[in-house]
Amino acid sequence: MTRGFVHSPSSARVVFGAGTVAEVAEEVRRAGGSRVLLLARPRHAELVAEALGELVVAQFDGARMHTPVEVTAQALDVLKSAAADCVVAVGGGSTTGLAKALAARTGVPQVILPTTYAGSEVTPVLGETENGVKTTRRSPDILPGTVIYDVNLTLGLPVPTTVTSAINALAHAVEALYSPEANPQVNAVALQAIRGIAHSLPLVAADPSDVDARAELLESAWLAGTCLSVSMGLHHKLCHLLGGQFDLPHSETHTVMLPQVMAYMEKEAPAALARVAEALDVPDAAAAVYDLVTSLGGPTSLRELGLAESSLDGIEPASVLRAAWAGQRPEGAPDLSALTAQVIGSFDNTPDPRLKRLLTDLVRHLHHFAVHTDLTEQEWLFAIDFLTRTGQISDDKRKEFVLLSDTLGVSSIVDALTNSRSPLTTPSAVLGPFYVEGPPAMEHGADISGGLDGEPLWVSTAIVDTEGKPVPGAVVDVWQANKDGFYDVQLPELDGPVLRARFVADDQGRLEFWTTLPKEYPVPEDGPVGQMLNGANRHPYRAPHVHFMIMAPGHHRLVTQLFVKGGLYMDSDTVFGVKNGLIVDFPVAEGAPPAGREVTGGWRRLDYTFRIG
Repeated sequence: MTRGFVHSPSSARVVFGAGTVAEVAEEVRRAGGSRVLLLARPRHAELVAEALGELVVAQFDGARMHTPVEVTAQALDVLKSAAADCVVAVGGGSTTGLAKALAARTGVPQVILPTTYAGSEVTPVLGETENGVKTTRRSPDILPGTVIYDVNLTLGLPVPTTVTSAINALAHAVEALYSPEANPQVNAVALQAIRGIAHSLPLVAADPSDVDARAELLESAWLAGTCLSVSMGLHHKLCHLLGGQFDLPHSETHTVMLPQVMAYMEKEAPAALARVAEALDVPDAAAAVYDLVTSLGGPTSLRELGLAESSLDGIEPASVLRAAWAGQRPEGAPDLSALTAQVIGSFDNTPDPRLKRLLTDLVRHLHHFAVHTDLTEQEWLFAIDFLTRTGQISDDKRKEFVLLSDTLGVSSIVDALTNSRSPLTTPSAVLGPFYVEGPPAMEHGADISGGLDGEPLWVSTAIVDTEGKPVPGAVVDVWQANKDGFYDVQLPELDGPVLRARFVADDQGRLEFWTTLPKEYPVPEDGPVGQMLNGANRHPYRAPHVHFMIMAPGHHRLVTQLFVKGGLYMDSDTVFGVKNGLIVDFPVAEGAPPAGREVTGGWRRLDYTFRIG
């Protein structure tokens, strides 16, 4: 079903960078201002006042959390007394809220310089408190016209405030995803904001002077703030109620409430919370946010914020608020990042850099898989037994581990990464589990089928380089299954190898031989891999093909397969080995067959030129 939506993006002008405070005077003039009321605490007032110069006609440093209307009245008196025609606000959400309140009452343009990650500066939303009740309203007139993000203004922000302010921003993005007004653009921005905050916040907490991390966090907070173009939900409703009624600290309240509301919304909006979990790269979003806050020393309970439990009586949903008061961790996988880091750290002294990377990445991905799938002990034991049986059934003739790699597509990935990097050469393909070292050497024109039944096939190939020049003396190993789908190593009654051989290309890079037309066949189903395929309701069949391995001095080895055009399972080969460039015609031949095999009926031929690099 097609989902409709309405999107009304904000028109705020954004200036982002480091040292952008220097542009504030120009931005004021651009907004039409000539007499500035500067809203700022002393810590930032001097810097911004210097940049504004003679434009400043008054200052006010009394902004308060939750924007009390009595504070707005005081600031309004200052604005009118100074005949200010523009408001410049430097600070967090409280200062921005005051600027918005003044603009809503007078229409003066606003230039905001955020020093936290609140996000309010890019929203048309104003929350004001009067007599302990917080009221929120939305209007285009409330939206600041210009926002100047200067990363340098955030460098001195204490880590505790950084953490809660960033989680406040995270809440904007999370709630946007399950907003009734959600739309594709807001969703994309929200997910990017979530990823950016989750990545950069721990870096900033570890090194508050890290300018790059601060910049990423500030940019992500800006993106999260823009998500407030859609209506917010339960989280913001509860935070505004608690803040206005009990005068709780704004960002700290958001930080405590977010994991609990997310846990509640997992039942109400599971798809949205699944997207949050995906963006965070975790199995459970609510537990992960709680663990993030805990790891960074942020508050996790309303009790920490000084709220009495009895204050929550009559407020719904009670389960969310009681869990938030107690600071309960939402149900979900435990935070195992420390264990993963410990295991990865155990390889720090690995002398070979490549080996170190392979081992540490393997650990990282294995741990990730176990956590994301919530792997049970029973499942783990089954997997250990599965791998043990895979090893036990393997020998020099049956390579079950290779077959396992093939059927999971890993062999094709390694093949593509290793061999298929040039469009000038014949595409490569997986080696497969039935190659045997040292196949019997045969002369040109020989019949490698050893007299086995099957539709006769004459193969005539040439080996050339990427410039089309013949490669004389190239060594070519060939192997395939019989008409019933079995390789010789699967048929103990056979005396010696059949349907496999080694040829040496002649002076023109050519070789020719007889064989039989390959047929589709099932991979062995009597072992662990067959059990896996059966359990997954996957068929075991391979598309019909002939294997080739071509080796020549000064050239890369080519391992490939040629597939019979029109054969079965081309689109569902169970080892994912089919490539379009390897599907070729095996046409019915005409005329007298070449010598080397007795042909009493029809026969086919394969003509192909291999290009090696």
